[in-house]
Amino acid sequence: METDKPFDALVIGSGIGGLSIGILLSLLRLRVAVIEKNTLPGGLMRSYRRGGLDCPVGIHYFGSFGEGESLRRMCDYLGITERMAVERMGQDGPIDRYLFDDFSFDLPAGLDAFAESLEEAFPGERQPIAAILKNLRTLADLQNSFAFLSASPAILDFDLLVPLGQYLAKMNCSARFRSVLGVASRWLGMSDADCPVLYHHLALVSYLMSSWRLRGSGSALAEAFVSRFEDLGGTLLCGDPVLSILGSADGVAGVKLASGRALDATRVVAAIHPKALLPMLPEGAVTPRYVRRIKGLDDTEGMFVANVAVDAKAHPTLPYNIYRLHADPDGALRDGVFYQLLSGRGDKNLLMVITKSLFSEWQTWESSTTGSRGAAYEDEKVRRAGRLVGEAGEIFGPLTGAEVLDAYTPLTIRDWVNSPQGSPYGIMRSSKQLHATTFLHHVNLKGLFFAGQNALSPGALGTLLGSFQTVRQMIGHERFSREVFEKLSRGR
Repeated sequence: METDKPFDALVIGSGIGGLSIGILLSLLRLRVAVIEKNTLPGGLMRSYRRGGLDCPVGIHYFGSFGEGESLRRMCDYLGITERMAVERMGQDGPIDRYLFDDFSFDLPAGLDAFAESLEEAFPGERQPIAAILKNLRTLADLQNSFAFLSASPAILDFDLLVPLGQYLAKMNCSARFRSVLGVASRWLGMSDADCPVLYHHLALVSYLMSSWRLRGSGSALAEAFVSRFEDLGGTLLCGDPVLSILGSADGVAGVKLASGRALDATRVVAAIHPKALLPMLPEGAVTPRYVRRIKGLDDTEGMFVANVAVDAKAHPTLPYNIYRLHADPDGALRDGVFYQLLSGRGDKNLLMVITKSLFSEWQTWESSTTGSRGAAYEDEKVRRAGRLVGEAGEIFGPLTGAEVLDAYTPLTIRDWVNSPQGSPYGIMRSSKQLHATTFLHHVNLKGLFFAGQNALSPGALGTLLGSFQTVRQMIGHERFSREVFEKLSRGR
């Protein structure tokens, strides 16, 4: 077994969580290696190409990247802002267009504009609108001040921890109002019956402050993180997955890779799904109760995605997203489809179509792996993609000559990033699971830490916040406040 010179920290997983942790620790002068099971780094950041068109996977749009806003300042600190090609949404129109069965709503940029749009659409609900906007403004201030990373984090109202649907019902909100607000819960892979008000509001306010898309590809974004990490002296190891974490009663000692190679370190950061981590742990490292808690966590919803080449002249790029949504009589969202019409190449643009798809729908092929699922699986993907293209024609007009370039399922996501149920958002941070998810960090193996979207919250903003929070745990509050938090605060 080959043993290398010890590292200060090893990071399992090279998604946005793993690479940002690697950059942060490298900036703090630690010797770091990021280990990726796939041959290419980047996780869900990385896009892929079909028919000459770039197909996004995990980064569709993101918020709070304006000058002085939280995501921008974290990227500034990491030193990757100048390496990112982005474009702002909502400058001459909406960010999103919500199309319901009997009405529509345009989501504008800015809190004031959002308040005006709500009051115009729901003139009889000024009181709940005012209450929600007050919450959003408070959380915007907390987000921009990085209060969640400070030595004295803010004390939150208990009402923010209940499910959004329950919160809106308490204020006697109309069904349509509930439907409009419920869309942001879906950004996190949850219904409004599950999504805590806090997570909903933080997601919504981040997009209202400013919304952005990549101008380049997801692969270019992944390479921006990789190049920054390597420029700082970090080591990236791809195509050799971690088999086990080495350790003893004294704590973590390193990892063993599939090749048989051993890497020594007294700190290991798991930027992967916690259920995927369990088989890697040394025997006796965690209690049976801990294992039961982690295995019992529900994941967020999976999805089916079709990437479709369309005629660029007939279907020019749209500067906003479209949601086609169906709600129950009480306003709860039953199902829906998300569309982005993106610039492509030559005479073709890319229509990306995303809809919910449960892992159970694909259990027939559960034991198979990507590329070897058989004709029946491919036929089912073709059938579903064809139906989605037909439905898209009702919104965008005739999609003559449209070509489905590719479609993927929860099984694809499972195989690519080792998310057991194929969820792109990981574990569900629902109101009923809030306590159980905090249990994740109560591991009694010294030197083991968690990062990635499962550590705090999904999405680019939540994942990066989680990375900073994990670094605070690793280096201690005093050093974090002195070397990290003060610099973040100065960027406001």
